[in-house]
Amino acid sequence: MEAGETPSGGLGAELDRIGSAVDAGDTDLRQLGFWRLVALIKRDDELIERYAEQVGRIDGQAFRARVRFRAPVWVGVVLQLLGIGVAVGLVWLAVWNAGAGADRPLDVNVASGLGLPLAAFALAAGIHTFAHYVVGRSVGIRFTDFFFAIPPPRLPGLKTDYRTYLLTGPVARAWMHASGAVATKLAPFVVLAFAPAAAAPAWSVAVLVVLGVFQVATDVLFSTKSSDWKKVRRELAVARARERVPSGRA
Repeated sequence: MEAGETPSGGLGAELDRIGSAVDAGDTDLRQLGFWRLVALIKRDDELIERYAEQVGRIDGQAFRARVRFRAPVWVGVVLQLLGIGVAVGLVWLAVWNAGAGADRPLDVNVASGLGLPLAAFALAAGIHTFAHYVVGRSVGIRFTDFFFAIPPPRLPGLKTDYRTYLLTGPVARAWMHASGAVATKLAPFVVLAFAPAAAAPAWSVAVLVVLGVFQVATDVLFSTKSSDWKKVRRELAVARARERVPSGRA
């Protein structure tokens, strides 16, 4: 079946076939043709209403069979907030230590020199998935699991409830994907804004700048092909296609 072509047996029959395969232990949804069907369904409101529940059930079942290291969503949210809290604490400590003047209890190379780069890493790690969660929930997307990506260095993530994902408009879905990428890239520069108040040494400032530039460069070179920005482009393409194709055609 080519992209954009409706299967001859009908979408419902194809989803039934894929659901049976997943029940039997086959979790390779791409090989089963699942995502080609989802791409078709996304382009038509009537198809979304008809098949969102079934698509979400198949996606969730395959995910649970494939990913072993899972936890409730609230566990992930708490861990993300802890990472953000650690970052805020390190920045506060560096600024407070610098403000103590000659009586500062910690060497500036420790409190600011090491503390600010560590804060940037903690903030980038904590804010990425949390931004996805906040923006996703605000536009109607729910999440089912917090999972640990194997192998590293991929960050842990939140699994979307694909039924609610489909029922949310494509532009809103694009914003959800973009939010984590944008938040992560801003993290080093947010911390860098506190460098003067923390009397950060020049080498620490340089580390923050390099980290920020490196993250932006990796996004430009890689993320548009394999990560968040690829998904943003995909959903915006869906939005453009929906504007061109009348609902109910598929």
